[in-house]
Amino acid sequence: MTIKRFGTEGGTGTGGQHLPFARAVAADGWLHVSGQTAMEGGEIIAGGIVAQAHKAIQNLLAILAEAGYGPEDVVRCGVWLDDPRDFAAFNKVFLHYFGANPPARSCVVSSMVVDAKVEIDCIAWRAA
Repeated sequence: MTIKRFGTEGGTGTGGQHLPFARAVAADGWLHVSGQTAMEGGEIIAGGIVAQAHKAIQNLLAILAEAGYGPEDVVRCGVWLDDPRDFAAFNKVFLHYFGANPPARSCVVSSMVVDAKVEIDCIAWRAA
């Protein structure tokens, strides 16, 4: 099995903290993308759930594209919301990006990193 890691140079997170994990790992056609928040330039963007959901999903899609995958290849997403009242608003944003090819998904409510309203990860597959 061949394993390829993306983003191992380590980005920076909130407060300039070094992130000690790969953005994504590919193995035998499977791509596991690490959880993405609405981060830009190492900081969570301002805004509510809609703005943050768009940015988090755009970050996820950018990593997919870097690895040669697209939203149509996403098999499963995991979503964490900071506030259960954001579920319906998040679903509208999710539909915008994944409506044509809806993946399986789970969604939980959990405390998030400072100022984050949402985090999303995914598993994608395409023939190797």
